[in-house]
Amino acid sequence: MSETVHTVTTMPAARQPGCPFDPPAELIDARRHGPISRYPFPDGHEGWLVTGYDLVRSVLADPRFSSRKELMLHHPTIDYSGVQVPPAPPGEFLLMDEPQHSRYRKPLVGRFTVRRMRQLTERVEQITADHLDAMEKAGPPADLVTAFAKPIPAIMICELLGVPYEDRGSFQEQIDKFLGGETSDEDLIAAYTATQQYLAELVAAKRADPTDDVLSDLTDSDLTDEELRGMSLILLAAGLDTTANMLALGTFALLRHPAQLAALRADPTLTEQAVEELLRYLSVAKTFMRTALEDVELGGQTIKAGTAVILSYNTANRDPERFSDPHVLDLRRQDGGHLAFGHGIHQCLGQQLARVEMRVAFPALINRFPTLRLAVPAEEIGLRPETADIHGVKSLPVTWDA
Repeated sequence: MSETVHTVTTMPAARQPGCPFDPPAELIDARRHGPISRYPFPDGHEGWLVTGYDLVRSVLADPRFSSRKELMLHHPTIDYSGVQVPPAPPGEFLLMDEPQHSRYRKPLVGRFTVRRMRQLTERVEQITADHLDAMEKAGPPADLVTAFAKPIPAIMICELLGVPYEDRGSFQEQIDKFLGGETSDEDLIAAYTATQQYLAELVAAKRADPTDDVLSDLTDSDLTDEELRGMSLILLAAGLDTTANMLALGTFALLRHPAQLAALRADPTLTEQAVEELLRYLSVAKTFMRTALEDVELGGQTIKAGTAVILSYNTANRDPERFSDPHVLDLRRQDGGHLAFGHGIHQCLGQQLARVEMRVAFPALINRFPTLRLAVPAEEIGLRPETADIHGVKSLPVTWDA
């Protein structure tokens, strides 16, 4: 292997102060050196970081790279030396390969089609309007995260799973703890355990008394309670945290790009295009990992069997060889095809629901509050830590002319 290959030494790398939307400078620099870099893991394992669009896409579509949890023996920030990583629990198909992956994903595919998700548009519009009404009634200022960005996807995923209304507040609180990236290990484990326990009880309730929801539908299959619990956890993580952070961070980005915001407000036909550009530009799901099952040639390098590969979605979606002026937010951009939802067999199952939520929520918000603006200086907006799987803001104080 060539000795001139660039090496990245810090993952996750910190973002530059004042640049909440851009990938960390170290990763942008790595992409400038080429689409693949070396990455020395804390346990001494020599792995790779892929930052180029074409290579990230190819790895995601290549069955020679595995998603299996028990093969993720190396962690970007933790020394796992001597630790035996167990396989993914039943139902958690995001961390599985074929054929186990399809066993869990296939029963869900028909329930998340474009047509089915578009049928939910009216419900998304109602939920969005309700929360905008509440914001308007309370008056400025407001934290857009708690008042708007979190509740919309939370209510939708809870309704899809059939979570009773009275349970949603405490349920979301536990989920926030283990997805937010700032909880102590002890509290994280407690929140994860509580969520697992709740989902087990929910599955049992749906078996005993099915209602009109996805989880009830799945109880009429050969899937076990444990498998249904694991599948529900994946749907929660994928359907709540990502969209909530896209809504908050996306609004932040629009407020910081007033010409783009004005264009979206003036032209409703721009909405779908704008959502796709925000997905590309922000790439809130930052990185994923794969492990080579055999020796693979990638970007002129030999990836040895058993080697860990980090895939950088945010730099792939800012790759100048794929996107013109990649660091510019352009809601009229024509070169689409971003990887914000991944690619291949693990491409995000809930992407159509996320699109519906964003296509409804962004225009509704900016049209209801034409004078919407940040209530604090932009540099005071706190970002989620880079250790969080999903990038976003902790809170987004906004105000408007009442």
